[in-house]
Amino acid sequence: MSVIRVGSVGIGGISRYVHLPGIEESPDLQLVAVCDVDPEALAYARERYGLDEAHCFSDYRALIACPDVDAVDISTPNDVHFDIAMAAVQAGKPFCLEKPVTLNAAQADALAAAAREKQIRSMVCFSYRYKPAARYARELVRKGLIGAVYHMDAQYCQSWGLPYADCPLVWRFDRAVSGTGTLGDLGSHALDLARFITGREYTKIVGHLGTFVHERRAPDGSGMRPVEVDDYSNYMAEMEGDIAATFRITRFAAGRGNYQTMEIYGSEGALVYELDHDGRGTDALFACSGRINSNLQRYEALEIPERLRVSQMQSFADIVNGRPDGLSADIEDGRINMHAVDAVVKSAETGTWIIL
Repeated sequence: MSVIRVGSVGIGGISRYVHLPGIEESPDLQLVAVCDVDPEALAYARERYGLDEAHCFSDYRALIACPDVDAVDISTPNDVHFDIAMAAVQAGKPFCLEKPVTLNAAQADALAAAAREKQIRSMVCFSYRYKPAARYARELVRKGLIGAVYHMDAQYCQSWGLPYADCPLVWRFDRAVSGTGTLGDLGSHALDLARFITGREYTKIVGHLGTFVHERRAPDGSGMRPVEVDDYSNYMAEMEGDIAATFRITRFAAGRGNYQTMEIYGSEGALVYELDHDGRGTDALFACSGRINSNLQRYEALEIPERLRVSQMQSFADIVNGRPDGLSADIEDGRINMHAVDAVVKSAETGTWIIL
């Protein structure tokens, strides 16, 4: 197919600011149907994108069964990822899925196996694979321009969990809906980005999870409710090639909006990837490498090639149309990621290293 008719399930924040605008901007995608359990969300999509009521569903199974839908876009809370994606697979329709792909590794294994058996094309929305600086870091590392990688140190920091932000108990604080807290929400991105840049798999992980604010107000004003997930997650990992990796993930970093860093130290130089270092969402890459910028004395900003600027949702269209660039994540990457997330949880519970 050329123009792919998309049905989008879940019309929350990530859908309104990333998925739906990306679909609208792509010449190869057409939004034809939406689904949400919230009537307000359906009204928003209907009015914003000119959809008729017959293509606005409250049941995802009806959207997937709709003959006008060629591919399914899924950006719901985590607890229904598995059911919706599996329904798409069983219907023989390609799907685009938010992370973490499921609530646990067992579900991810089953979903990946079903997609593989039916040869269903998929994309997992590890959004930072589409940052030009991250793609350039990957290119330079895989060309060997910093030599053998020794260390990979990552941070992902936000501030909206801090007490002064007074965030209510939204679904991301509910274990039954989210599975984990910062670990699945932010840490899954960092775990994927390290694999994406280095090309190496995790061999063992040790983790520490914790919660600072143990109660938050219910959104409906009915009182305080317990927080059941982690506010921060710290973990270390060993990757193939004896790469030593460390991660610090938190929602309690004052002044940080969506701040990421990844420092990669090799035998012949180093790279530093940053996102939102200026508070405006800008990504940047710095190098200290005799083979990249002829300088082993200080870090210098690199100019990012224009060819590395790509769109996440256009990448989904390219996957469905059989012309992927090979840099997007698929359900197998999501499965591997979910095993790493589960390993961090198990390690935090047992206090031991977990072999992968």
